[in-house]
Amino acid sequence: MLYDVSHRTRFHYAHPMRYSRCNLRLEPIRWAGQDLEGYVLNVIPRATLTVMPPRGYCANLVRMVVEQATNEIVIESRFRMRVNRTPPEILADDPDIAAVGAAARASNDLSSVGPVNYLAASPLIALEPEIAEWAAAELAPDRGIVEAGYALARRIRDEFRYDGNATVTETPPIEAFRGRHGVCQDFAQVMIAGLRSHGLPAAYVSGYLRTIPPPGKPRLVGADATHAWVMLWCGPERGWLGFDPTNACAMAGDHIVTAVGRDYADVAPIDGIFLGQGAQKIDVEVDVEPVED
Repeated sequence: MLYDVSHRTRFHYAHPMRYSRCNLRLEPIRWAGQDLEGYVLNVIPRATLTVMPPRGYCANLVRMVVEQATNEIVIESRFRMRVNRTPPEILADDPDIAAVGAAARASNDLSSVGPVNYLAASPLIALEPEIAEWAAAELAPDRGIVEAGYALARRIRDEFRYDGNATVTETPPIEAFRGRHGVCQDFAQVMIAGLRSHGLPAAYVSGYLRTIPPPGKPRLVGADATHAWVMLWCGPERGWLGFDPTNACAMAGDHIVTAVGRDYADVAPIDGIFLGQGAQKIDVEVDVEPVED
C-alpha cells in the first residue's frame, strides 16, 4: 500500500508570542515493512530548523526555533510512505512468555531497539500492581508470546470504552485503567504497563492509521489523527511485533510507524515552550490518503 500523509498543526496565541522552541518528531523512522519515499517539512513563519543527533530511542528529532513576534505558527509535515506488512501469525514454535522474559534480561543489546531498554517503568508508565494482576490472566508464563499479544490487545478493546473526553495527555495509565476508558494513548500505556509488569519488553509507538470510511461514504480529508499502539519484543527470532489495543489487531498494512520509545514523552510529535502571555489554542489536521493498493 502506498500512502500520502499530511500532518498540519496550527498554534494560535491570544497575544503575540516572542519566542518558541519546539521538538518535532514528525518524519517517520526506518522500520521493517515500510519505506519512506519523500518527506517535506514546512513552518510558517520563518523558523530555524536543526536536525538533532539520536537520543537513545527511535525518533527523527528536529529542533524548531521561532524568534519573531507572531500570533500564529503553522507546522506542516508531508510524506509518501510505502507499507508492505502483514499481521504476524501465531506459530506453534513461538517462544513462551517465560523464555522471552529470560532472553530479554540476558540481552546485551543497548541500542535503541535493545529489549532491555523497555523492561522497566518509564516516566509516564508506572508498574502498577492492579494492572499487573489484571493482565496476569492473559500472560501465563507458558503461553506463546504472539498469542499473548493478541489476547491482551483484544481484552483491552473488549473491556475499555473509547472516550476522547475522559482523559488528557498527562493522565496516568492507572486512572484510565480504573475508569476503563480513554483513547489510543491510554490503551497503549495500559497494555505496556501490563506487559512490563510481567517481565516483557514493551514499547510505545507513535504513528498513523489508515481510516477506512463506511461503505458508500467518502473519505473525510483531514479527519484522521495520529495514533498510538504497542511494540512487543517476541524473542530474538521474531523480534519486535506491533499490537493495537484500540482495534484489537496487530500492526499491518494500515499502520505507519513514526517513532518508538518508552512512552509518549519519548515520541510526542511536537512538544516545546513559548514566551508570551494569554491563552494558546492548538488545531491539528491529519490526512492519511491511500494512493494505491
